[in-house]
Amino acid sequence: MSIHGEQVLMRVFLDSADRPPHSPTFEELVRTARRVGLAGATILRGIVGFGSQGVIGRSKWSFVEHVPVILEIVDSAERIQSFLEGPVDRIMRRGMITLERANVMMYRHRGQDRQNNFHLGSLLEPLSTVPRITARGHMQINETGVLLRVFVGDSDRFEGKPLYEAIVQKAREVGLAGATVLHGSEGFGANSVVHTSKILGMSTDLPVVIEIVDEDEKIKLLLPHLETMVQEGMITMEHVMILFYRHGAA
Repeated sequence: MSIHGEQVLMRVFLDSADRPPHSPTFEELVRTARRVGLAGATILRGIVGFGSQGVIGRSKWSFVEHVPVILEIVDSAERIQSFLEGPVDRIMRRGMITLERANVMMYRHRGQDRQNNFHLGSLLEPLSTVPRITARGHMQINETGVLLRVFVGDSDRFEGKPLYEAIVQKAREVGLAGATVLHGSEGFGANSVVHTSKILGMSTDLPVVIEIVDEDEKIKLLLPHLETMVQEGMITMEHVMILFYRHGAA
């Protein structure tokens, strides 16, 4: 199977323990994606976040670990659409999904050693390659979504607290739909210093990514605050289609 070139990246934002005592939704989706033959799936585990169910994060007082997770799947628009309108529609009960472009530069099976002529994808109109999805049942669609990514270090501070916590709190204060904090194990930034959890067991400044999704007008409310709060780091954005799943929610 070849998926080189312009494809679709699907991100599913969930709680790691959203269906106790049953298997969490992200595990069900991964198993199903493998069964139907999608190209692959990746789970990213967060450390704190908030969404329609309030703030979620690690707690020493709970036997069940509630942390935000993001499931990422890249495949063709047709296969993503079929997955969404079939298995996902049956499995999802609560959460959020975004769709965006993903230009695949390499997709290589184990044992293969084909040469690839890498090149950057051309500029396209926002959402021009994203499949058309029809809203149904407990699904709502917003085609004016923006995915904002803020890249900082976990030792960065703002007004005495970790910067990522301050950004999540501010996003909630201005009324955004949700935010997820992802903790990296290695990376480098503008000062070109490599930080990794492998060195002496712990680094003082591992990379942190805060992902925030909402419609463009609401994202704009946060930007002036980020300009003040983020003294060093990087911020990126991408137009996305947002699919909301809310069973039993108002």
